[in-house]
Amino acid sequence: MGHYIHNYPGLAGRGALSNATGRFEPYSYDAPLPDRIDTEVRDEVIGRAITTNKSPDVCFDRSINPYRGCEHGCIYCFARPTHAYLGLSPGLDFETRLIARPNVAAALRKELSAAGYKPAMIAIGTNTDPYQPIERDRGLMRGLLEVLRDHGHPVGVTTKGTMVERDIDILSGMGTELTRVGLSVTTLDDALARRLEPRVPVPTRRLKTIERLATAGIQVRVMVSPVIPGLTDHEVEAILRAAADAGAAAASMIPLRLPLEVAPLFEDWLRAHVPDRARKVLNRIREFHGGKLYDAGYGHRMRGRGVHADLLQSRFLRACREVGLATHLPALRSDLFRVPGSQMSLF
Repeated sequence: MGHYIHNYPGLAGRGALSNATGRFEPYSYDAPLPDRIDTEVRDEVIGRAITTNKSPDVCFDRSINPYRGCEHGCIYCFARPTHAYLGLSPGLDFETRLIARPNVAAALRKELSAAGYKPAMIAIGTNTDPYQPIERDRGLMRGLLEVLRDHGHPVGVTTKGTMVERDIDILSGMGTELTRVGLSVTTLDDALARRLEPRVPVPTRRLKTIERLATAGIQVRVMVSPVIPGLTDHEVEAILRAAADAGAAAASMIPLRLPLEVAPLFEDWLRAHVPDRARKVLNRIREFHGGKLYDAGYGHRMRGRGVHADLLQSRFLRACREVGLATHLPALRSDLFRVPGSQMSLF
């Protein structure tokens, strides 16, 4: 089922319709937007690559982000508020003023080689996409994968980018015991996806990437995330079926999250792109979060609550069973970890 797409006054190839100041700035401004905004990339030299977390809602305790900000421009991206920490806008700044970490692979190698380091799966792409367009020139993600391969270290990759195909040689060489890829498919409607995720390859192309990864022996999880109640939730079963046909082994699903500045950005997007559905979508989102547009509480922020949220979970699980997709996969192995140059590597 398609949706009417309104001819909106935004910038071509960009998701946000504004560039409002972040929540930490003492003054706000409302300057007119130019006809276009080119992507600007700055370098940030880092001391540590690995970020740790203690969230009970995720299955990993460490992650790496080679980039800050994301040129993909997904309007719903829950990472947008992180740009406020840089004094930048979670709006257009997030998708046009990017930061690359050119020494991220060297920093990771140093951390993994440190005495006493204990390996566990590293998640890459859980905040901003490691295969966003600037990766084509920077190659930071490939450098990270080379380090992880050299150490026999487990890694889980999350992306919407088809550029992951470039690294099939490394990923397939690491095998299913050390790596898997999660590829996000939010809708099968290419026109809707182009507005939701303006610089992401269209869904039909992403399904082809799932097929190519699976054919190379790489375990792929399709992530039906985010599911937008009232806009894309009717597609869950079709997405799972298409992903299974392409060779995906597993699936996961997370309803839309609208933390902090993401909520007003998404509201503006709805009214500009699908004005006939805006009220229904917003009301349904509130039903998922106890009357609010977002509830950050652990345990339900990534699944919602209430009748509609429970129904969505039931539909997802039933559809996974019907098409043969797992919802849980065995843990990646950490006992294969090795430090190059150590005595153990000689045996």
